[in-house]
Amino acid sequence: MRITGEGIWGDPKDPAECKRVLKRLLDLNVNFIDTADAYGPEVSERLISESLAPYPRGLIIATKGGLLRPSAPQWVPDGRPEHLREACEGSLKRLKLARIDLYQLHAIDPKVPLEDSLGELARLRQEGKIRHVGVSNFSADELARARRVVPVVSVQNRYNLADRRSEEVLGVCTREGLAFIPWAPLASGSTSRLEGGGDRHSDKAAALEKVAAAHGVSVMQVAIAWLLAKSPAMLPIPGTSSVAHLEEDIAAARLQLGPTELAALA
Repeated sequence: MRITGEGIWGDPKDPAECKRVLKRLLDLNVNFIDTADAYGPEVSERLISESLAPYPRGLIIATKGGLLRPSAPQWVPDGRPEHLREACEGSLKRLKLARIDLYQLHAIDPKVPLEDSLGELARLRQEGKIRHVGVSNFSADELARARRVVPVVSVQNRYNLADRRSEEVLGVCTREGLAFIPWAPLASGSTSRLEGGGDRHSDKAAALEKVAAAHGVSVMQVAIAWLLAKSPAMLPIPGTSSVAHLEEDIAAARLQLGPTELAALA
């Protein structure tokens, strides 16, 4: 998402650095990249293929369809079957793939029955253009409905230390063996404080900063480590457009939080 221009619109200011980020992923043994046709729009998918295709064995490129971008501030749902088919075909071409390993419905279109949208993804799966189907921005009830239409392997919802509204969905994924892909896994803010952590003197904000200081890392790295410790279903996708930030994110996976620290952040 972040290898695009400001507002997730247009080309990035430094395309060369973004391509270095993508190539560095492989050196760091990252084997899952999440994108969407709406990022740019189309810019992220294009940069991924320009940088990495032909893809190394084992690298999974996941993308999403179902949101239109008429302008930079607009994210407009379009879950019509004909649009999703067109979107999937476009992603296949831009990503230079014969089959997309994970194709996700980016958001539910309130004007289109959920079953119609997912039904088209089921057909694309049967045709071999999609290997697995995922959903994004779904409630637990909506996930249950989706799974009656097509096997769903993942859910991508907003979830981080400061925003846990998808706790019920995470619970379903943990119990059922589905991947839970938290978007905005770091919320936002600085390396010393996370957005939504409450007043700087609150217990939670203080606990976060204390844990980061104890390990000599940023609060962002603690946020990733906390996510990974939260559930075996967790698959964080922190976005970045710089190699330095990428390396910091990956290093967070080696950070082990103790029971007392996890309790303080619970």
